[in-house]
Amino acid sequence: MTALLDGLRIVEVSSFVAAPLGGLTLAQLGAEVVRVDPLGGAADRGRWPLAPSGTSLLWTGLNKGKRSVAVDFRSAGGRAAVARLVAETGIVLTNAVGRRWLSYETLARDRPDLIHLQIEGRPDGSAAVDYTVNAGLGFPLITGPADAARPVNHVLPAWDVACGLYAAVGLLAAERRRARTGEGARIRLPLHDVALATAGNLGLLAEARLGGVRERSGNDLYGGFGRDFALADGGRVMVVALTARHFADLCAATGTAGTVAELERLLGADFGADGDRYRHRESVAALLAPWFAARAEAEVAAAFAGTSVLWSPYRRFADLDQDAEPLLADIDQPGVGRVRAPASPLDAGDRAVVPAPDLGADTDAVLSAAGLDVAALREAGAIA
Repeated sequence: MTALLDGLRIVEVSSFVAAPLGGLTLAQLGAEVVRVDPLGGAADRGRWPLAPSGTSLLWTGLNKGKRSVAVDFRSAGGRAAVARLVAETGIVLTNAVGRRWLSYETLARDRPDLIHLQIEGRPDGSAAVDYTVNAGLGFPLITGPADAARPVNHVLPAWDVACGLYAAVGLLAAERRRARTGEGARIRLPLHDVALATAGNLGLLAEARLGGVRERSGNDLYGGFGRDFALADGGRVMVVALTARHFADLCAATGTAGTVAELERLLGADFGADGDRYRHRESVAALLAPWFAARAEAEVAAAFAGTSVLWSPYRRFADLDQDAEPLLADIDQPGVGRVRAPASPLDAGDRAVVPAPDLGADTDAVLSAAGLDVAALREAGAIA
């Protein structure tokens, strides 16, 4: 089966998470993504977590299925080689800032229909990373236990992830327009704006503008019923009732339907409504907690089987049964060894897992195909 993005070629000059994830997203759908790094690798080359060999598992994870070219960014020959490659492919994704030779204005001279997507920190061009953007928007002040006195950062770089996916969508949208009109595109994607837009789209900005003050709610589901419960075997489970049906099934499965109905009557509440389930969550949870505390995980699973109840035990990464996940497949990753790694979660019937390349492994092949004199570049020290 032909891959969804077969024939699409992209040059990626990047580091860390957002831009490499954008390139990975496209590579796993069949695009030829050429990641160009400076000699010795970019700043993320040794980013943790590391394999026992010292190879970055972050780098290999985010660069699966790409081709790798390494050139000397400080030399005129190296920069010219990158410009030639960009002119030949016509699409570039980068988060490198302050490099005029990588700017849209410079690269579009040789390719007027160039599609250039630049990931930045802030709209004014100043630097920012996921953790500073997150802090500046207020999320750490509504994360964590209700009695927390300090900000609580999220361990997932959510804005980097969202930014990478926005980048992939933006490039595909620009390429579609170019195919219809012949027009190129200069796209700027500030990380700050990704987080700001998400906060707005989720109603958080409007809530604050209208006078609302979002509280910390620990592990509870804001605006509904969902929380973690302790089990008899020492484990914990997260249980969520998004709808009235979910809540009714939860009460029925735990044998608390009558008691919860009486609580509802006494409070003058309507537990069919999200707001009342949230406002009275402590009282409801107090009725449910003994049922969970008296049971092990297997008993909970049996009780919830065949119901609409949304639940999951808490697991560590090491607890996951990776062999049972069809998204994952064994690969021989250079520098790491035999590991299981994910394909694209978009399943179009042709997904496969391709290892990340060694740094610079495709330098000769890619630059030769672009019409460059590889021997001369090597002699000049412009490539490894």
